[in-house]
Amino acid sequence: MAPKFRSNVWDPILIVSQIICMQCLFYVSSGLLLVLCALLFLDAGPHLGWLFDDREVRLGKPSGQCVFVIFLLAPVFCSMGLWRLVRRTKQCLDFACTLHFWHLIFCTIYTQHFPQTVLWWMTNLISVIVTTVMGEYLCMRTELKSIPLGGSPGAAGNC
Repeated sequence: MAPKFRSNVWDPILIVSQIICMQCLFYVSSGLLLVLCALLFLDAGPHLGWLFDDREVRLGKPSGQCVFVIFLLAPVFCSMGLWRLVRRTKQCLDFACTLHFWHLIFCTIYTQHFPQTVLWWMTNLISVIVTTVMGEYLCMRTELKSIPLGGSPGAAGNC
């Protein structure tokens, strides 16, 4: 039997590599945006607590507002990462949830308590949704590009 088009092959090394790359993309993009926000709008320098402490996500403080906005902008970069690294519409939700699951674990380790603030949970839920929807949209656009099937000599050169 001939292999199917884009058949799924179980490759744990590839999957773990993609998860690590997505996690790195999430933290690098969030970190760079936080540094930029701190330089432009805040008097204080950024610190790791802004990325990992659930109590830092609050709308009553300028730094908390920055953290809130950054965690709503990071999904844009993560969805582009899904599009370029994962390239499968069906796997976008899996990778978005895995990314935020590990973020939850890292936050719990950093603060030594389970995140309890409602705004942190809402921000991460919105982040998962935006990452998934944008990633699926970008991947679907790529997957649904027309595949030339014509038998003309010019069609073979367009691949």
